[in-house]
Amino acid sequence: MAVIDAEGAIGHRHPVFKRLYTLRRESGLPNDRLIHDLHGRRHLLAADLVPLMVLLSLDTGLEIEAIKDLRSDCLKNSAGGYVEIEYCKRRSRGAEWKRLRVRDGASSTPGGLIRKVLQWTVPARSRLATGTLLAHFAWGRLTPRVLATKELVASWTERHGIRDEEGKPLRLNLTRLRKTHKAAWYRRTGGQLDRFVVGHSVSVAANHYADIPALRHIHEATIADAMGDALDAALHPCVLSSGDEAAVRADPDEAVGLPVSGHAAVNALFSGQQDVWLASCGGFHKSPFGAEGDACPSPFWGCLECSNAVITARSCPRSCPF
Repeated sequence: MAVIDAEGAIGHRHPVFKRLYTLRRESGLPNDRLIHDLHGRRHLLAADLVPLMVLLSLDTGLEIEAIKDLRSDCLKNSAGGYVEIEYCKRRSRGAEWKRLRVRDGASSTPGGLIRKVLQWTVPARSRLATGTLLAHFAWGRLTPRVLATKELVASWTERHGIRDEEGKPLRLNLTRLRKTHKAAWYRRTGGQLDRFVVGHSVSVAANHYADIPALRHIHEATIADAMGDALDAALHPCVLSSGDEAAVRADPDEAVGLPVSGHAAVNALFSGQQDVWLASCGGFHKSPFGAEGDACPSPFWGCLECSNAVITARSCPRSCPF
C-alpha cells in the first residue's frame, strides 16, 4: 500500500508485489484478485464504474457518454438542497455544454453521489493531473478514460443476479438507461411533457422517449379516458323514444330528467315552439355556454353536449347524421 501511495499503482513485476504474492500463496490465501483488491483500497476500479454510471444515469437522465466525460468541477451553483451538473452533449452542435439541476445532499442524491466520487478519485486525479471525474485503475495502470466494455457490464449483472421482466439474465444496454429514466418520469407525471422534455424539443421527447412499448399502456389509458369523456359529453342531452315522449305527454307533471318542469313548460317543449337545429331546447336563453339571459352562442352541434337539449323522434331526421 505504501508503494501505491507513493507511485500511484503497483505492477505484477514489482518486487514488493511478487513477495506479497509468494507469501500469500505459501499461506494458502487466494491471489486471483490480489492486484484489484490492493488498488481498490485507494482507487476506483473499472468494475466500480458500471454501477456508478448506472445509478447516476437512472437518477438524473444523463446520457452515458456525458457521464463518462464529466469534469471534476462539474458541480455548479449549489443552493437550497440543489446543485447544477455541468455536462457536455457533443451532438448539440454549437451548444455542447449544458447544465442540469438535481438534488444535493446525502450520497443517495445525485449531487451527493458525485461528491463521493470526487472524494474517491482524489489520489488518481492528483497522480494523473487530470480534470476528468472518473479517473480510475484499469489494465494495470491509472487512466482518466472510461472504457466500460460490454464484458464489464455483463459481469456486473451476472455477479448480482440481475434479471429482466421475464426472469432471464438482464442484457443491460447502458445507452438505453436514459430512456428508462425518461419512462419512469413520464409515469410519475402522468405523461406531462413540460418537465419530461428537459434537454430536448417536444417533438424529440415525444418521438424518441415517449413513443416506446413500455409506455403504451399509459397512452392507451389516456385514449380510453378521452373516449369516455367524449361519450359522457355526447350523452348530456335527453334522448326520448316515441314511447317515452307519449308517456311524458300523457302526464307532464311526472316527467323526470327533462330540463324543464311543469305542464305548460313540457307542452311547449314538445310543441315545436322551442326547436333548434338538432333538438328541442329547454333554455335557449339559459345556455351553459353563455351568460344567462343571452341567446345561446353555441353552434348547432353543441346541442349534442348540452343539458338543455331534448332529442325526440321529431328531430331525429336532423340529428341522426351526427
